[in-house]
Amino acid sequence: MSRRMTAWFDYAMALCVILIAWSILTGPVALPTYVLPSPLRTWNALVGIALTGELWLHISFTLRNIAFGLALGCIAATALAYILSLFPKLAVWVDGPLVILQTAPKIALAPLFVVWLGFGVMSKVLLIFSLAFFPIFVGAIAGFRSLDPKMKDLAKLLGLSSVQRFRQIELPSAMPEIFVGLKVGAVQALVGAVLAEWMAGKLGLGYLMTFAAATYKTPLLFVSVLMTVLVGLLVHIVLTTFETRLLSWKGAKID
Repeated sequence: MSRRMTAWFDYAMALCVILIAWSILTGPVALPTYVLPSPLRTWNALVGIALTGELWLHISFTLRNIAFGLALGCIAATALAYILSLFPKLAVWVDGPLVILQTAPKIALAPLFVVWLGFGVMSKVLLIFSLAFFPIFVGAIAGFRSLDPKMKDLAKLLGLSSVQRFRQIELPSAMPEIFVGLKVGAVQALVGAVLAEWMAGKLGLGYLMTFAAATYKTPLLFVSVLMTVLVGLLVHIVLTTFETRLLSWKGAKID
């Protein structure tokens, strides 16, 4: 509890420093509004779009796409990692294509997804999936490969089936590494969601950024950026909460 309180205090102090510097730059330094709007103007823009309900539509759309893409990426990456951990020879053939796909620039793939799947949700979810998959896969396969061989012998002695062994031994043992990859993948998922909304669509925080920049509404642009940061923090907090509960059996101290 004391560590969490210290962390929250550090976050609050950092926020205060940012607000003070922001006020100085827009006050005594007097930077132009189109370069850096004041905290008050940004707050007014935030309140205005929040009262109309438009802000919540954009946030919920982005969060929903992130949830879908991240969930699909987690399931697919964990399943593939488990299969490759069972068949090492197959991993030799698959590792190369996976690395090649990972090195492909996703900003170049985004327009292709739009051409293939249109301007709907599927193109956005697929881009998020493609960005989140690899970090989760790396964490999952590291977790499955680090399983103590004695645990497999124990499963045989207990007469566990393959499904029981996976659920009771292999998956729980790999969960710490999976969550490491999942947290990295969540950051990539947020980037993918914003990028997809830049490319196409009329909803989402990425679209809101594009609209604000195109119409020279700098306070609204700052609002969309700040909301994107808050969405990222929210996703991180949710994942950390799940990690703490799911790994409580290990007695791990998770920040």
